Amino acid sequence: MNLRGLFQDFNPSVRRLRPLQLFGVIPAGANSKFLIYACLLLFSVLLSLRLDDKIQWSYWAVFAPIWLWKLMVIVGASVGTGVWARNPQYRAEGETCVEFKAMLIAVGIHLLLLMFEVLVCDRIERGTHFWLLVFMPLFFVSPVSVAACVWGFRHDRSLELEILCSVNILQFIFIALRLDEIIRWPWLVVCVPLWILMSFLCLVVLYYIVWSVLFLRSMDVIAEQRRTHITMAVSWMTIVVPLLTFEILLVHRLDGHNSFSFIPIFVPLWLSLITLMATTFGQKGGNHWWFGIRKDFCQFLLEIFPFLREYGNISYDLHHEDNEEAEETPVPEPPKIAPMFRKKTGVVITQSPGKYVIPPPKLNIDMPD
Repeated sequence: MNLRGLFQDFNPSVRRLRPLQLFGVIPAGANSKFLIYACLLLFSVLLSLRLDDKIQWSYWAVFAPIWLWKLMVIVGASVGTGVWARNPQYRAEGETCVEFKAMLIAVGIHLLLLMFEVLVCDRIERGTHFWLLVFMPLFFVSPVSVAACVWGFRHDRSLELEILCSVNILQFIFIALRLDEIIRWPWLVVCVPLWILMSFLCLVVLYYIVWSVLFLRSMDVIAEQRRTHITMAVSWMTIVVPLLTFEILLVHRLDGHNSFSFIPIFVPLWLSLITLMATTFGQKGGNHWWFGIRKDFCQFLLEIFPFLREYGNISYDLHHEDNEEAEETPVPEPPKIAPMFRKKTGVVITQSPGKYVIPPPKLNIDMPD
């Protein structure tokens, strides 16, 4: 299998990558997901180390990547709102109003998630209130997310976080009741809503695998489509299977069926997050109203720092090696056509391929008597 071609198909429509496109650290486009996944990865590493007592940090410090994520969201939305208020002429540009409303919806959901995370840290550190109170912001997030999903589907918006919050309302309730010991079910039963969701994701993985096999065996499909479906199947498998493994190991650890430390339990989760980070490269742009830049983040950097146009904006052609191989292949010479001779002058005229030049007519000069 051509691994280089397989990696390209994380976005089959993109064939040239620029170094500036790898720095998706500001939520101005699709690469804002890279920031989210990176923060979640760092948080999961710190949490596993803290649960195994490898580090003795306060949970407020363990949640530092989460605070960074929320800080970027709040600052980006504040700057974007300021630009919106000071420049009314921007509101007539295309779908500007829709994008601005989408940003406000995302900020509202992030603020509710921030309240939940603050209450979790306070509950772990002090332990003075019920978990039902801690989960109250999540109980509000779910109906808000449902409304946001309906609005997003009507306006053709991508709402991954909203969908995730809306489908897990029952799981949030079960976890809160179990932590308060209102119900004493084993964690395997408490996570039944999660198993239903993961079953659906496993069906998605199976769907991509079946279609990949069919496309591989079909002779009417071009190689580009085959690589695309194989890439989708591999990426979904690398995300869903490790995630399901992590959840099963964690549930068995909480129920006391194994005595594994938390670090090996979290390893499959890290693999899923790394795969998600890899899939963010080359995705289409998202909401450009974050930080009020109203354009792609790379273009924004190039306008602020013009020297990057010469030194940082270098293109890399992923098909360069293929082009070199094509150049090295010798081109067969065109067949030569037999030359025509003129008897008197002795000049040889050779015809070029694809072009026939009519020889000049014979000139007769009559001499006077």
